[in-house]
Amino acid sequence: MALKSKLLLVALLLSVLFLSVYVASATQDPELKQCRHQCKHQQGLDSKQREQCEQGCDKYIKQKREEEKHRRSEGEGGGGSFYPISETGREQEEEKEFQGRQQQDQNPYFFEDEHFETRVQTEEGRFRLLQKFTERSDLLRAIENYRIGFLDTKPHAFVAPSHFDADTVLFVFQGRPTVTIVRGEKRESHNLERGDLFRIPPGTPLYMVNRDENEKLFIVEFMKPVSVPGEYEAFYAAGGENPESFFKAFSPQVLQAALKTEMNKLERLFGQQRQGSITRASEEQIKKLSQQHDQGGSEGFWPFHGGQSSSDAFNLFSKHPSQANKFGRLFEADFNDFKQLQDLDLLVSFANITQGAMVGPYFNSRATKISFVLDGEGYFEMACPYVSSTGRQEQQQQQRQKSSPRYQKISGNLRRGAVFVAPAGHPVTAIASRNSNNLQIICFEVNAHDNIRVPLAGKKNVVSQFDREAKELAFNVPAREVDRIFNNQDDEFFFEGPNEQPEHGRAYA
Repeated sequence: MALKSKLLLVALLLSVLFLSVYVASATQDPELKQCRHQCKHQQGLDSKQREQCEQGCDKYIKQKREEEKHRRSEGEGGGGSFYPISETGREQEEEKEFQGRQQQDQNPYFFEDEHFETRVQTEEGRFRLLQKFTERSDLLRAIENYRIGFLDTKPHAFVAPSHFDADTVLFVFQGRPTVTIVRGEKRESHNLERGDLFRIPPGTPLYMVNRDENEKLFIVEFMKPVSVPGEYEAFYAAGGENPESFFKAFSPQVLQAALKTEMNKLERLFGQQRQGSITRASEEQIKKLSQQHDQGGSEGFWPFHGGQSSSDAFNLFSKHPSQANKFGRLFEADFNDFKQLQDLDLLVSFANITQGAMVGPYFNSRATKISFVLDGEGYFEMACPYVSSTGRQEQQQQQRQKSSPRYQKISGNLRRGAVFVAPAGHPVTAIASRNSNNLQIICFEVNAHDNIRVPLAGKKNVVSQFDREAKELAFNVPAREVDRIFNNQDDEFFFEGPNEQPEHGRAYA
């Protein structure tokens, strides 16, 4: 009897161990994590439906793992093996895993529509957030605590009051938003225009309305989370069922005491809104909301249109372009222009590349550039030593045989909503299509302090500044041949682009 009890206890312990291993591995599964995340943020689901959704995710992953286990069992002849894997077998398994990751991360610096998650979706607009950079690749660890998203609404749309657990910089590309923020007992309204940058400190309650009656609102948001590294959330005070007010998370007793209000009145207040966080405002409401005011303070209101600025806003187009010719224009704002960028160590730039033209190639000495395509089409190319088209063993052998790294061409087709990242030191270029609008890109450069942009072509290119002897020793040709090539381009930064778009993955050889 004692032996039977011991055997049952051992079986129970093994079952618990298996379950804990499964749960631990499941929680690390990126597909399960993404599935649960979608359940959590899916609009219109109550708590029970969210729980059922997450259970469905767990069931799917469990079934998937069982099928994979069954396939492996069939591949091994129907039975498992308790013999240790040989060193050669282990290397082959590691090589397969590496190649699988390599295929997945072959272009970890480029993001398209499928890499965005819809956080808010109503008839009047939507907000979409790009996945965490490190979810795509560990090569992006330097920017893992930054997020990019965009707000897209119809004319006269109202965005409900909320606050973010992130430091946020807005760039207005289309529409005419009025942003109202609350700081302590002071309420400030800012009428923004195309080209405006606007800083929202973390935890600042705000709401906005698109006061334009014809044009859609399109805002790109750059965020640096301050609560959970790399994670971003909006907190809605006002709301009901959709958006859900965070007041509903508190117990009824606490709310009744805090707000000194009967429960039936609270239930009515927090149960009416079901239209979502982006709704339509009437013309009269638009007029009232867009009246600039500064209530509760003694500084008076801050008028803000176009080139005028407040301490929280700056118009990027109010400056003369830092680079301009017939092939494009570049507008930049740093801490000297907009002091709100200083503690974020951020530079913001807007590139308008003419049809068929190109920018660069160049590289940044310290800054990593996150670029969001606003309009037009084209493609980008970048040289990267950290991504290779070969397997790991071949790559290691090549590195032993050579005294310099091998560079892989990273490239991607650009269209509205695409994002590409150029880390510090990586030579990069962007080319506008000849068959579309000008390629317009908003760029956020992090670690911008003391950064130097190093041109690789055109006037002032870095190669032309090498000593004569250095050119001859480095290229193994006479210096005049080097000069003949690198001094041949008369333009600076923006140039006429190639006549044809090369095939992606094909580099100069």
